[in-house]
Formats: sequence, structure tokens, C-alpha cells
Amino acid sequence: MVVSIPRTAVRSTQKLAFASVQRRAVSDVAITRTGKPIIRVQGGRSAIGGHTATVFGATGQLGRYIVNRLARQGCTVVVPFREEMAKRHLKVSGDLGRVVFIEYDLRNTESIEASVRHSDIVYNLVGRNYPTKNFSLEDVHVEGAARISEAVAKYDVDRFVHVSSYNADPNSPSEFFATKGKGEQVVRSIFPETTIVRPAPMFGAEDNLLQKLASITNLFTANNMQERYKPVHVIDVGEALELMLYDDNTASQTYELYGPKEYSTADIAALVDAEIYKKRRHINVPPLFLKPVATLLNKLLWWPVLNKQDIEREFINQQIDETAKTFKDLGIEPGELEKVTYHYLQGYRSSQYYDLPPATEKEKREEKKYLHVLDDQ
Repeated sequence: MVVSIPRTAVRSTQKLAFASVQRRAVSDVAITRTGKPIIRVQGGRSAIGGHTATVFGATGQLGRYIVNRLARQGCTVVVPFREEMAKRHLKVSGDLGRVVFIEYDLRNTESIEASVRHSDIVYNLVGRNYPTKNFSLEDVHVEGAARISEAVAKYDVDRFVHVSSYNADPNSPSEFFATKGKGEQVVRSIFPETTIVRPAPMFGAEDNLLQKLASITNLFTANNMQERYKPVHVIDVGEALELMLYDDNTASQTYELYGPKEYSTADIAALVDAEIYKKRRHINVPPLFLKPVATLLNKLLWWPVLNKQDIEREFINQQIDETAKTFKDLGIEPGELEKVTYHYLQGYRSSQYYDLPPATEKEKREEKKYLHVLDDQ
């Protein structure tokens, strides 16, 4: 039996559905710091919200996490980039047209202004662990940050989040920490409402911590790996940056983001060795000899290896600023390093141990008491 529906009824139903989709509640509209109305929605990647965010340094480790979190909420994300091949993976973070790429240069003020003029929040994640022939640490962490903050101030952008580093201090003996500290002072002087974020050493899928310690090329150390810090999950830092978009009370604040437990690098190396069922060698070399070698290697090789800044940071433990806010102020419970080592390090195992589940410390101790004889022996 075929039931015919009047065409007018179909049109009326379509109009009603369209009207229900387009209807907005008053609570969806938020007024920003500069008085601009923003439509805030709690939708998925196909939602259409009012926020436009610019993320400088989005092609780095932390950048992909904040771009993904913003784009999947329906925000328009502007990604300034330098290298064509380095930004392709970010395209699929959001729906069609939600991730916009703009080529820029950190010394080109016009390209920076073009990247921020339509945004209501700007994230600066630009940073270098070592100087290159084109950019010194001062160029990136101080002068580059100053140009971005000047563009933010010029176009009266509502929010500016500047990602610095733990131990950032203009008077630090480490050039990396010193330039990070100077960068904080510069951006605050130009744009006082800047939110400063200081993450501890981050671990994750593309980190410079677990992956580095699991690699066979990580051979030399200068302080017997005794530097102490509280590593933080990069996913938690990405979540914190996203929450700052929706909370204007985070403006003008400083956040120190670190994990719940303190480790030395040697402690983490032991966890890594236990997880991959291999023993990585670490040879201690005095910094007087290791620094020149590291400097020479960075000039000869195009890929990052041990550098002078890494050696200097090995002698500086993490210092917590008690006046700064933390994850607790954002309602986030940071994850523990030991609970995710298996997830990130399984690929470094040999085929013999690849499918073994992560063992508890008690199981590992019990395992050492027995000599296993295989059937084919």
C-alpha cells in the first residue's frame, strides 16, 4: 500500500526542521572582552560556532592537539605555516573549511597581521630547543613573540595565550630558559591581558622525552640524568588551552602545568627500559667536552640531535612558581606518566615481546625469579 503525502506538507515539515536548527538560545551568545558577540555552541566538528582561533606553531608537538580540540568543536582555526609538508596532517582536524592555512614568516609583520586580524583568540606556541643558522633563540622567543603580541594588540584581539616553558626566567644560566623568561616580559608589556602558560616537559606520541629515551641514538648525558621535573601529558595541556578559550577569567593569569609526580630523567629511563624490554646505554660525558661536540653536530647535521641547550638544562631542576595557577584551577586532573608508557613505547619492542601486555611492578619482580625454557629449544 502506497501512501501519498501532500507536497505542501513536505515543505512545511522542511521549513519547521530548518527553523528548529537555526533557532538559537540567548545563552548561546557570549559577549567577549571587547564587546564582540560570539555564538558558543557545544557541538561536534560540523557545528558552526562563532570562535575564530589562530594557532602559531601549530605544526609542533603541542600544536596538533589544540588545533584538533578547537576544530572538532566547530571553531574556525587559522594555521600560519612555514613549510608546506609540515602542516598537511592538520587539514583533517576539522570539517571542510574549518582549518585555514596562511603562509607566514616570523620576521614579516604583514603576514603575522594577516593571520590574526579576524581572530578572537591567538595562541603562540612558537619555540625552538636549539638555535639554527636562520633563527637564534632570541629571534624566536623574544622578537618573534613581540611581533605576534603587537599584531594582537593592533587588532584588539580578545584573547592572547602565550605558551612559554617551565623554569622561564630572564636570569637563568640556560639561554633557553632566559629567552623564554624575556619573552614573557615582552608580551605582557605589549598586551597586559596575555595568558602565560608554562608546561613542564611533555610526553606523548611525538614527544622529546619517552621517544628520545627509547631511541638507540640517545647515548650521551652530562649529569648522569639527574635532572628532576614533573612531566605532563601533552593531551592534558591541549585540554587546558582549549578551556582558556571559553573562560575569560584566565586572561592576565599565569599557569604552570605539570604532572602529579616528580621524576629524574634516570627514573623515566628505567621505566622506558622496562617497557620496551631493552637496556639503553647512557654514557656520562663532562659538559666541558660534550658542549663543543653537540655544537659541531648541530652545524653538520640537518636533523635535531643533542645540543648545547639540552646539556645546560640537565643541571637545572624544575622550580614551581607557587603564585601561578595550575590544572586544579581549570578543573583538570593531570594523567600519570607510568599509566601510558605502554601505549607510547610498544613500537620500540622487539617482535618477541611486542604483544605482551604492560606488566605491573610486582609481576616484573616475579618474572625475574624464573628461567623460562621455550618448547622449541
